[in-house]
This record gives sequence, C-alpha cells and structure tokens, in this order.
Amino acid sequence: MHAQSVIRGVIVDNETDLPLKDVQLSVKGFTKIYTTNEQGVFEIDNLPIGNHMLIINYEDYLNQNIPFAIKADNEELDFGIIVLERNFEDDNDLSVITLTEDDLDENGSGGTENISGLLQSSRDAFLQAAAFNIGQARFRVRGYDSNQGTILINGISMNKLYDGRPQWNNWGGLNDVFRNQTYINGLQPSSQIFGGVLGVSSFDTRASSYRKQTKVSYSSSNSNYTGRVMASYSSGLQSNGWAYAVLGSGRFANEGYFEGSYYDAWSGFIAIEKKISDKHSLNLTAFIAQNKRGKSSPNTQEVYDLKGYKYNSYWGKQAGDDRNSRYRDINEPTFILSHYWNLSDKASLNTNVAYQFGHIANSRLGFFNAPNPDPTYYKKLPSYFLRDESNPDYANAYLAYENFRDYGQVTWEDYYDINMNRYDVNGNRLENSLYYQYEDRVEDNLFSASSILNASLTNDIILDAGVYYKNLTSNNFAKMVDLLGGSYFIDLDPFADPGKMQNNLNDPNRKVYTDDEFLYSYDINASTLNTFAQLQFQYSKIDFNVSGSYTNTSYQRDGNYRNGTFADNSFGKGERQTFNDFGVKAGATYKITGRHLILGNIGYITQAPSIRNTFANARVNNTIIPNIDSEKIATGDISYYYRAPKFKGRITGYYTKYQDGIETSFFFAQGLRGDDSDFVSEMLTGVDRRHMGMELSLEYDVTSTIKLKGAVAMGEYIYDNNPNLYLQSSSAEPLISYGQTYIKDYKLSNGPQNAYSLGFEYRDPDYWWVGANANIVSNNYLDIAPVLRTENFFLDSEGLPFNDIDENLAKELLRQEKFDSAFLVNLQGGKSWKVNQYYIGFFASVNNVLGELYKSGGFEQSRNANYQRLKEDKGRQTPLFGPKYWYGYDTTYFLNVYVRL
Repeated sequence: MHAQSVIRGVIVDNETDLPLKDVQLSVKGFTKIYTTNEQGVFEIDNLPIGNHMLIINYEDYLNQNIPFAIKADNEELDFGIIVLERNFEDDNDLSVITLTEDDLDENGSGGTENISGLLQSSRDAFLQAAAFNIGQARFRVRGYDSNQGTILINGISMNKLYDGRPQWNNWGGLNDVFRNQTYINGLQPSSQIFGGVLGVSSFDTRASSYRKQTKVSYSSSNSNYTGRVMASYSSGLQSNGWAYAVLGSGRFANEGYFEGSYYDAWSGFIAIEKKISDKHSLNLTAFIAQNKRGKSSPNTQEVYDLKGYKYNSYWGKQAGDDRNSRYRDINEPTFILSHYWNLSDKASLNTNVAYQFGHIANSRLGFFNAPNPDPTYYKKLPSYFLRDESNPDYANAYLAYENFRDYGQVTWEDYYDINMNRYDVNGNRLENSLYYQYEDRVEDNLFSASSILNASLTNDIILDAGVYYKNLTSNNFAKMVDLLGGSYFIDLDPFADPGKMQNNLNDPNRKVYTDDEFLYSYDINASTLNTFAQLQFQYSKIDFNVSGSYTNTSYQRDGNYRNGTFADNSFGKGERQTFNDFGVKAGATYKITGRHLILGNIGYITQAPSIRNTFANARVNNTIIPNIDSEKIATGDISYYYRAPKFKGRITGYYTKYQDGIETSFFFAQGLRGDDSDFVSEMLTGVDRRHMGMELSLEYDVTSTIKLKGAVAMGEYIYDNNPNLYLQSSSAEPLISYGQTYIKDYKLSNGPQNAYSLGFEYRDPDYWWVGANANIVSNNYLDIAPVLRTENFFLDSEGLPFNDIDENLAKELLRQEKFDSAFLVNLQGGKSWKVNQYYIGFFASVNNVLGELYKSGGFEQSRNANYQRLKEDKGRQTPLFGPKYWYGYDTTYFLNVYVRL
C-alpha cells in the first residue's frame, strides 16, 4: 500500500494577476471535482504514483490540461502560479497551456530538483498561425498531407481507410463539445497511439469532462456558410455518478462565397457517462453531422477574366431557382462506447468500441451521345474560335463571348427540353435520357476497437501500449438522382468499344430509374490491426522515449458488375492484398536550464498504401497497381526552446524522406480517345519525396496587456526521383505503362512552402481585446501533369520522335508555374460581459482585409500530351487548355455572439 501524495497551486487571471475563485479542477481518471478558494488556492490530495493530467475549467476562460507526474510516496508537488487566459476567441478555442512561473525559473522549478519538460499539449505561436492565419492560404505544416497525422476521438482513430485522411465533416458544427483537445506535435510521444509524422490530435468527449453549463450562440459569415446557430447543455458529474452533455447546431447558406455554392448542415451530439465505482466508468458518445453543400469549380484564367473570381460553372437557374449540378452530401453517424478502468494506483486501461455507418455522395451531370453540358467546355469559349491565329473567326468568337458573359451557367431547362422532346422517324417519343444527374456514392460500415494501457513501471519510467482494430465494408456505386424529364436511362458506356458497352453483362441493357444503382458497383472489404508500445524515461536533466508499432493491413475488392470491357476481371472477388508494416521512433529532451531546452526526434516508418492507392481502377476491375509496396518514411527534427516570463521561442529544423510512395489521380479526361471524355486513373509508383526546412515561433509580452507574436516557415518540398507512370481508362482494357516520368526536383503542389506571420494582441483588463496579423505566403506552385514529362511527350501519334524539337523551348513549356506571393492582413477582436449569472460575449474576425487577389492552388491539364500540341496551345494568346486555378478568398468576416449560463 502506497502513501498518497498531494498537489497544490494558485490560479490567477493573466491580465490582472488577481486570484480566481471557484475554478473547477479535476484529475483525469478520477471523478472528484475540486475548486479554488478566495485566494485562488487549490489542493488535491490522495493521488497515487504515476502520470496524471490536471484538468482546469473556468467560465469564460480557456481550458487547460496540464500533465504531471507523482514519482514518490508522500510527494508534495507545488505548481506555483497557474495563469488562465480569458476565452475571447470563442469560436477558435484551443487547448493552449500557459507555463507556470516555476517552470520559467532559471534555476529550476520552485525548490524541486526536476526541471519541467515540454508540455506537449500546447500549441505555440507557429502552430496557431498555421491554423488561423497562414492556414487560410492552404499552408500545410512541413508540407505534410493530413493523412500523416492521426485524429483520435476517445481513443478511436478517425482516419479513413480509403485515403488515410480524417473526414472533418463527420464532426463539423460540434465546436463546443470538441474543445477538450490534446495536440502532440510531430514525432513527440503520445500516450494513446504511435501516430504519424504530423502528430496526434486527441479529442476527449467524456461526459464528465464538461463543466456544468448552458450555452447558445449565433454566428454570421460570408465564406462557406452565412449563418450558424448552436445550443448545448452539460450537466457536469452529478452526485449519483451520472453525467451527460448534448448539443445541436445548424449551418446554412442559400449561397456561400462562390456563386451557387449553397450550404445545408445539421449536427447533433450526446454523451452519457456513468461512474460505476472508483475504478470503473462507462461513457457513450454519439454524434451525427449531416452536411450537404454545393461545390465550386476550378477555372482557367480565360474563364475568370470573363466571369470574375467568384464564378462557379456548376450551377444554373431552374424555374427561377439556383440549382447546383455538383454537391457533396455527407452523413455518417458515429457511436463510441468507452470503458475507463483504474487498474491500480499506477495503471489504467481505456477500452473503446465504435461503429460508424452512412454515406458520402458526390454528384455530377452525366450525358450519353450528347454535347458536353459543362458551360466552360473549350468549344463554348471565345478562345476556341480564335485558335487559328492565321484565320480567326471573330464573329463566332464574339457570339461566344456574349453568350458566356451573359449566361455561362448550367442550362437545366434545355436538358429537360431535350430529354422530353425527342422522337424517332415514326414520331414515337424516345424516353431514354441523354442528360441526367447522378451520384458517385460510398456507403461504409466501419467497426473499430481500441484498448490503451498507461502504467508507471517505476518513478521515472512510463509504459504506454495499445492495440487497435478496424473492419470496413464499403459499398461503392453510382446512383441515379434525376433523369431530367426522361423516363429511364440505358446502362451503357458510350465511350467503350463496340460490343463492350455493357456496364453489367450480368444484366444487359437494363433500364435505370431514379434511385437505381448503375454504371459501376463494387465492395471493398478491409481490415487493419495495429499495436504499439512506448517507454518514456523522465529524469532531472533529460527525458527520452522510444516506441515501436506493428500494423497488418488487408484489402479485397468484390465486384458486383461484370463490366463489358473488363469481363474477365471485374465480377467477384479479386486477390486479397496484405501488408505488414512497422514503425520505430525515439526522442529526447535535454533540459539545459529551466529556460533553455533542446529536443530531438528521429523515426523510421513503413506505411501501407491506402485503398485509393491500391487498385488501378476499382470502379471497373480488380487490377492492382503495378509494383505496389509500402511507403518508407525516414524523418527527424531538432528544436531549441527558450522560455522566460515575458518571452517564449522555438526554432526547429526538420528533414523527411519518403520512398516508394504511390500517387493516384482520378479524373474525367478530354481527348484521351479522339474528342471523347472518359473516366481515367493515373498512377505513379515508386515515388520519392523530400521535405526539409525550418520553423520559428516567437511570443513576447511587451506589457501585461500587449503581446507580440511571430512565426516563420521556410521549406523545400520536392519530388526526389523519376517514378513510373501508368494510365488506365474505364473504357479501354489495357493498363498502359508510360515508363518514367521525369519529375525529379519539381516542387510539390501542397501549398506555400514559405510563410511569415507577425501579429499583436491587446487584451484589456475590462475583458475586451483586439488583434492584428500581417502574413506573407510564397513559393506556392502549380500541380504538374506527370504524363507531360514522359518520353511520350516527344513522340508523335505513330510513336516516332518529332524532328523539330527545341530543347530550350521544351524546358520552357514544361517549366512549373510559381504563384506570386500574397500579403494577407487579418483583424480579430472580442468582448465579454458578466450580467448576473450570465456570460455574454462576441468574437469577430476579418480576414484578408486588403482584399488581396492570389492563386491558392491549381493544376495543369493533361490534354496536350505531346510537344507539338503543347507548343501550339501555349503559343496562342489565350490557350484552349491552360491550367485551372483556385483563387483564395478576398475579404471575409466571421462574427459569433453567445450567451452562457
């Protein structure tokens, strides 16, 4: 039996230094709630040896989660002064930890021999800038894709097996119940999972973790949605051991920032917890976030010049109302049951099971042996009639200009008229639709489970271990949404060779009606089993950790249609693909003094390809991408931290090398076979990428009310070899190898590679604040078309080399476009009041105050796939097939007002 220890401290307001009374405190895994007295003092006793998390809640202040360790019997740990910040940025709440005065003492921490290490759940000025300032320009931390980070909700990974990325829309609109977040940056150790090179974000929705409150808020914006209403209630842990929290919200817009981009989203959340005993507690969390929104189109510069930078080609008028042909509809309810078990004074076990089901649907217009309905189709634009510069057709070019300028949208009523008024030579009406709207639909059933052990082996050594399992059944198919006045559609592929046009030979010439499946249908059965173990060693001058993981991944396609082109390789089960992967990482923090720390991490991880990057064209066949293999990731970083009462800073250098990666693109290609359009998959295999650079984070308290913040990111993210390229059409049987694509040293198109942010905040003791940030983003590049950089580029239609190649001109034609730098100024502010027992406040922000016009992304078109055609097109004053771009938002605002009880 071990004697129990105690922790104590004083909590004050960060602006006034006055003590805060009735602040609620608890220790994670224990149900008792403590409060501060009139002097802001708290004391928590009966704590066992081990690693713990102190949770601090106070009305209208930012929550804090502070990790600490009890290393000996009867230990008395004094936190000193803990500073709480007012929650002015209500809609952008982060779990930011403010260090105590003891942590900042040059000689150590308040009379103990240990120097406090880094509090890993904090987000410094750099990470905050990446999220809320330079992030608006599609900046990515270290250039990493979101599939390199892990998102946990109550110990369950929310990363999709399809592409490895989290689907943030699954919990969109639930802001007020997703604030209990712990963020682990990069390779730093997480107590819950091995994680990826981008780190781990862990959300805790345990009902007892919410303080008792009622809150109602309304938001207005001119970006994705125009309005949001949200209401929530949480009971706190009651004397009978029950706790619950509920939330409902809606977000809406008849038209968002872009023309025709409506927004319709409704979300709900409930968490119920029962404390069974001091050792056991059960929590059920359920949430749903239905989201349906109209998409917006990327466009060529010609289109933007004609129609403006908010133009969207996907919508048109129907009976006086706006109708978008392309929407995204997400509805995937999630249920998580969690068991919390305090095994002993030194160990705990958290076991979770989850079930998620529902659908993700993306719609588009389809057409069968009819003109392309896209308003921006190249034959409808003025440039088409001016393509022969020696004999331009000015008359038709002007007519196209007028028509596109005055209309240039989806002509819904024309498609109804065509479908409803077609007759054969005998005068009989033809009832099959030539135009229709359909969805590419994914319906998933996902079972997940995890069990996570945390234990203190000795006073200085911590063991974290876990096992995780996922089993997915994914049904993928096209669904007919609207026949646009026709009676049915014949399930044929007009782009396939004669005799191979049946989409399903098992049910030929089937008439398709509204809500029917057609075009393609297949199931993916997938599973993953992952384990990890980690040891953390914590000593007076150095902390270090080592961890390892093992993952088994399995995928199998099961085709429901026998496709006419792929009759022998589409129906039934394909060969199961299995991957065995591992990861190892280690890190250390050397505490020079309480103010100076050096931290380093290294890791080597192998990572199975996602479902997306395993199958060549899963819609129509069982073919596996050639030379498929797990990706290898070697990475490391080193940081220097400086922490003083008024100044905090970090500088980090990092290097990451990816090898044997796979990149896939799926798109409708024009000109692949004559002048037809078809769905195409493009595959790069054996891809190497290199990410290297530095990060700088600075925070300086000029006075007790004025703070300066600075952040710098300088990186280089490039392709580091010449991988192999394959192409396959949905309507042509062979998978074609184009050999190597020569893309070594081309830049990755993953957002700005350099970014600079400088900001200030003024926080008045009377609970109002203002802030401003000036940001520069640069070194952002257009996404290249790899097929243009193969040997095929220099060959004519008969496979012979062109005889008039100018190497300098060829290099210029293939030069990657670098976007101009952008200067973005953002303003924020807020105010809060306490009226009797109510807290009333608002938060407002204005982004891109100067209305800077800038390209945030884009891609080359692949149609001109050889030297002669690309030279001819780029030689025109207005290319027919120029790059398509996305532009960043001009001036946008967000306003949130709330009442809290």
